[in-house]
Amino acid sequence: MKQHRKNKASATIALHEVKDPTRYGVAETAKNNRIKKFIEKPPKGTATTNLINAGIYVLNPEIFNYIPKDKTVSMEREIFPKLVQEEKLYGYVFQGLWMDIGKPEEYLRANKTLLNSLVKTQKIQTKNKFRTRNPTAIDKNVSIGEKSIIGPYTTIGKNVTIGKNVQISQSIIFPDTKIDSYTTIKNAIIGENVKIGKQVKINQGCIIADQAKINDNITLAKGTKICPAKEVSENILKARNIC
Repeated sequence: MKQHRKNKASATIALHEVKDPTRYGVAETAKNNRIKKFIEKPPKGTATTNLINAGIYVLNPEIFNYIPKDKTVSMEREIFPKLVQEEKLYGYVFQGLWMDIGKPEEYLRANKTLLNSLVKTQKIQTKNKFRTRNPTAIDKNVSIGEKSIIGPYTTIGKNVTIGKNVQISQSIIFPDTKIDSYTTIKNAIIGENVKIGKQVKINQGCIIADQAKINDNITLAKGTKICPAKEVSENILKARNIC
């Protein structure tokens, strides 16, 4: 904010240096970090800098003068190039932690990074006859049955119900989900208000969207994706999208 005001910018973009800039908007900067060129997702080998748009903006209210009413626009492709021409777009380069969570594997990696930073010295705990292998984060009003093992690198949202003899590791479980007994979940993302039956096996890279239902004794192959509110009543032995 200080730099934005000092430069009297219309917009300031947080910039971060990455190894591969092809997935992002790339910014070339001039004096005082004024952005002199902005390229959205440049082809491999064409980027002249590795400074990319980190997705955090400071915008003056005048930005609305550049956005037509009742029309969908891209800030990166339509608005920022205009500001570059008028020399009103600036960058703020920072060196701190930055992670893209646009892909499931990156989202899980971010979860792991955050758990490592929040919980550095935890040991295996036993509560109410279930075990946690840390680092693990468990929200409020979570019920976990006996002999279940939660973690490591697992985040459990609020109001989640987990049966007995359940094993969950390296996964994210969103709120209000119910997981029945003898189920195994590894390296997966489970959405909100999902119902997972008994003796279900959910393998690495699986994503189960909100309000889906996985019936008893189902196995989901590595990388399976289940769409919202979809019911699964047969084994999925080869990765595919179920919609």
